[in-house]
Amino acid sequence: MRIARAIVAVLILAGGSYVAYPFVTLYQLRTAVRDGDTAALGKLIDWSSVREGIKEDICDLVLDEPGDTAKKGQLPAFGASFVRGVTGNSVDREFTAERLADIAHPASPSTNDDASISWAFFASPARFSIAVSVIGHVEPVKAEMELTGLRWRVRRIWIPATILQDGHWMA
Repeated sequence: MRIARAIVAVLILAGGSYVAYPFVTLYQLRTAVRDGDTAALGKLIDWSSVREGIKEDICDLVLDEPGDTAKKGQLPAFGASFVRGVTGNSVDREFTAERLADIAHPASPSTNDDASISWAFFASPARFSIAVSVIGHVEPVKAEMELTGLRWRVRRIWIPATILQDGHWMA
């Protein structure tokens, strides 16, 4: 009977730890952003994966045009590659731990809570989805963390078109 209780206790502790772990990571991420800790941001965010996703989103936003545009004899392949090149350089330059710390580390402490988590849940055993409401925008910024190597890391961020079009994320 003691062995069964011990096993149940270990399982409950392990399950609770597993469920709490992504929330601990979110807290660490928020603290790193607030404090401008670029080293911690580098460990918590897979920047190359995040940048690639943002490049795709920007290209989709720019290149999503009505179907008849391509029929007018334009060079969609050239246009697409040009947009991808320009977008790639801009995203590589702007989406860094240092830039995130600069944007999120306001000059006045009164603006520290410009964003809040709307929802967070497990999308699968190794994926955790988050939506962050940003003041002034209806659509939330969405992110996905992935459990790799026993560590949760942000692997993808979806920034709403309204925020991308504002351009306030660029220097």
